[in-house]
Amino acid sequence: MAVTVLLADDQHLVRAGFRSLLRRDRDIAVVGEASTGDEAVRAARALRPDVVLMDIRMPGLDGIAATARIVADAALPGCRVVILTTFETDEYVFAALAAGASGFLTKEVDPEGLRRAVHVVAAGEALLSPSVTRRVIEEFAHRPVPAGDDGRRLAVLTEREREVVRLVATGLGNDDIARRLVISPLTAKTHVTRAIAKLGVRDRVQLVILAYETGLVRPNEPR
Repeated sequence: MAVTVLLADDQHLVRAGFRSLLRRDRDIAVVGEASTGDEAVRAARALRPDVVLMDIRMPGLDGIAATARIVADAALPGCRVVILTTFETDEYVFAALAAGASGFLTKEVDPEGLRRAVHVVAAGEALLSPSVTRRVIEEFAHRPVPAGDDGRRLAVLTEREREVVRLVATGLGNDDIARRLVISPLTAKTHVTRAIAKLGVRDRVQLVILAYETGLVRPNEPR
């Protein structure tokens, strides 16, 4: 079954370009378009796409606010949002991820990278590149260090799961975690999946944010 995609961007030519690129993949179907944040929210509710490619700067409701509404909608549990923008600044990156976006791409992404991103996010993974992880870390580096007394939320994790979450928060992928802990990549992925489920977060991105918010990982802590 093809991955369904909703395109949200206020520029018609941009939407047309992405639609053309995505349609070259037989396993991706563009099911709708939106030119404002409000339209994106309404279209997501009506079409229930697997993935929304969301611009940030749009008339009325912006892409970050629209993302937050889609992510919080109980009727759209499987809908993932990828922020697609020309503005790769710390402010936008962190705001998008905090709103619940599963990934962040600039509009300079190459065609294959765009199609690959859609499949990755639709599969329940997150586009958590080292550069994005670095921005999350830098954001928390400018915040007061948490007291670390939010252990109640982390108490549901086993020691190994806590260890895996710490490694995820430093930007390591499943293969890197597997090598570090001398386990199989499948086992590493299983630990990540269980941690996400136990903590009630949507994906890997939110897992990183939670790791810093609870003090499990500190911004200037050596890897």
